[in-house]
Amino acid sequence: MYRVWNFLTNYSLLLIIGALTALVWANIDADSYHHFVEYTLWDHAPIGHAHDGHRTLTLHYLVNDVLMAFFFGIAAKEVWEAVVLKDGSLRGKKAATPLFATLGGMLGPIAIYLGMASLFGSTTYDAVANGWAIPTATDIAFSYLVGRLVFGAGHPAVRFLLLLAIADDAAGLIILAIFYPSGELALEWLVMSFAAAAIVFVLANWLPRRLDRHKQDRPNSTWVRRRLGVLPYAIAGCFSWYGFMASGLHPSLGLLPIVATIPHADRAFGIFADAEKYLTDLLNRIEHGLKNPVEIILFFFGLLNAGVELGSIGDATWLVLAGLLVGKPLGIFVMGWIAARPLGLGIPEGMRIVDLVVIGCVAAIGFTVSLFFASAAFDPGPTQDAAKMGALFSFAAAVLALVSGKLLRVQKHPG
Repeated sequence: MYRVWNFLTNYSLLLIIGALTALVWANIDADSYHHFVEYTLWDHAPIGHAHDGHRTLTLHYLVNDVLMAFFFGIAAKEVWEAVVLKDGSLRGKKAATPLFATLGGMLGPIAIYLGMASLFGSTTYDAVANGWAIPTATDIAFSYLVGRLVFGAGHPAVRFLLLLAIADDAAGLIILAIFYPSGELALEWLVMSFAAAAIVFVLANWLPRRLDRHKQDRPNSTWVRRRLGVLPYAIAGCFSWYGFMASGLHPSLGLLPIVATIPHADRAFGIFADAEKYLTDLLNRIEHGLKNPVEIILFFFGLLNAGVELGSIGDATWLVLAGLLVGKPLGIFVMGWIAARPLGLGIPEGMRIVDLVVIGCVAAIGFTVSLFFASAAFDPGPTQDAAKMGALFSFAAAVLALVSGKLLRVQKHPG
């Protein structure tokens, strides 16, 4: 229990406190809560919600569209290392079955969500159809926590779950970029984002290394690292973020092009591994530096997004829950079985096929990213609130995972 509490305080406690505070506040005084959420920080601002020919920076926009870019930047860092490093977790045959399971964990919820919505009638379908991505999300921190409780820290299913969650994050970033633009598309502005990434990569990364060829003391790279540090990437990040905002794509993704340009180590130990803190490359130093600020950002994210009245339960609530609690386990099990057995890709040693069902239940905790998708998919109102209730209720998947682990006789492997 000490390890569980330590994990919660390191990764999720502030988010939970923010969400619970929002729930209580919204159900005691909904008007004051919504006034707080949409509080205007700067009217006629250079950034913010576009309306009536100008932009307005609200507290909600500051958190969801500006500050959450750091959260998605950290997620992108994990995905990037998993893909580009020689021993990256999403490379090679070892990643094949988790990737198939990830695909199932997205197609299953979408099929359940849209299939049930169509049964509710065309009026309901039209109102909720845009929320199809909400149940595809997996909250990586809470899923990892529950996975360790169900399987034990040393069980190969926990590693499998992390691979699945990282791949799910990658797919979620793509979905958010393509299907949930924040405004009218003007994709020519993306030239600014990718130009900023290209320039900072050449000037602060490639060129110093090029000049240091055959020089063991690497004077140019050392000068850039010690004198400039993160500054060039911070400046490039501002330009990239602005390009995403002006392009109409969701600006919370604005740091993604810059993540790929930052010097990184030739190894990674995994998102929650203690050994990660011993890596001193710039990308890991930035991640370590952002950890505490991002925890505070997640507190405000929970505070500004989880405040829904309990009477908001509606069709979207049940659709999101069905997608997560039924579609996720079903999709992960079916596609994982197809990959492992008919396609012969196998599963990790020490893991059973039936463990895929339990992994699917664990991965059904959508929470953080599901809340974010609900805010992106629907305008503020009853449908958005109902969908958010489904994201909040997805914690029921933790109970489902614990029960299914008992019924399917999961043998815990202590770390």
